[in-house]
Amino acid sequence: MDSDQLAQIKNWLGKGSINIFGRPFAGKDTQAARLANTFGATVLGGGDILRNSVIPEHVDAALRRGALIPSDDYVNIVLPYLSREEFSNQPLILSSVGRWIGEEQGVIDALKRANHDLKLVIYLDISEATVRERWKRLEDHDDRGGRYDDTADVLEKRLTEYHDKTLPVLEEYKTRNLLCVINGAQTPDAVFDDIINQLAILSKP
Repeated sequence: MDSDQLAQIKNWLGKGSINIFGRPFAGKDTQAARLANTFGATVLGGGDILRNSVIPEHVDAALRRGALIPSDDYVNIVLPYLSREEFSNQPLILSSVGRWIGEEQGVIDALKRANHDLKLVIYLDISEATVRERWKRLEDHDDRGGRYDDTADVLEKRLTEYHDKTLPVLEEYKTRNLLCVINGAQTPDAVFDDIINQLAILSKP
């Protein structure tokens, strides 16, 4: 990566945030980690926050069956993380924060209050067929720690939830001129290169 280009993107991003979406196995965690390493950011994933938090039984039950949790619970559990003091002087790379239509405004407002204004939403686009193909690889190599939401039945539920509840969120971001679509079916390196190229275009003075 060109050092001038990197400096340009860093200046544009500042303490802002980028939110990455995609179907299961689209590579969100991989790309979030690479962006965070490149730009000195912290990664915050909505799902990770929920899985590692003390949560009510009905929220845990929803997660285990692959459903999105009620928006009120999501707002109370996840959004406060965005304004934690330890993140105040760095940008944030978010992994699917706000996956239910209507939650996007709460995310935007919470980020603004925390001085991490939302700069871009990246959609790593892969087909459901690609999702299932990548899921099958878990039979031979599980690099996700045996997550309970990676079972076949739960995966199908997650895909349905994504189609019904999250795709409308992306359409809303599109109307706000915040959405960038990236072909997630490429190799991780090619996906990352495409993201950087788009960030370079957006960050031009």
